[in-house]
Amino acid sequence: MDSGAQSPRPAVDSSTSDIGRRIRSLREERGISLSELARRAGVGKATLSGLENGTRNPTLETLWAVTAQLGVPLATALGPGPVIRGTAVEGVLLQVFRDEAVTYELYRLMIPVGATQTSPAHHRGVTEHITVFSGTLQAGPVGSPLLAGPGEHITWSSDVPHTYAAIGDQDVHASLLIRYPHH
Repeated sequence: MDSGAQSPRPAVDSSTSDIGRRIRSLREERGISLSELARRAGVGKATLSGLENGTRNPTLETLWAVTAQLGVPLATALGPGPVIRGTAVEGVLLQVFRDEAVTYELYRLMIPVGATQTSPAHHRGVTEHITVFSGTLQAGPVGSPLLAGPGEHITWSSDVPHTYAAIGDQDVHASLLIRYPHH
């Protein structure tokens, strides 16, 4: 579901019309109707239409859901270097690495104390790898999240709904590497 009306800041510091054009192009390249993509991603048709037309600021969760159903990394829709915001996670896309079989996205993350975010499943085979620099992070599959403190690393298959939360009394600062296999 798109909870954009509840978010005090836009999910992405980037042009929503550029993001919308990229998503529409990806959808059309795959021969998927607007209604079908909205259904698959679990978002409203009006939300997706507004996103494609650049008139609606989507939540990060909506962008993840849509790009997962298109089978592409988030960076494919975003373009270069934006700050992205979810319910709890604020990230900066630092680098995208591509080779024949895999695309990697590297983010710098900040999760404030007490904040929790649940993200939709990515497409099959996607994994997330987080290294925590400060704070204590609870993240991973909903129902069985992992715990990591400063200097620790966790990884999981993110083709299932997953969560991020800052535990304790310190914001979490971390790096996130997302690995997308090409299908």
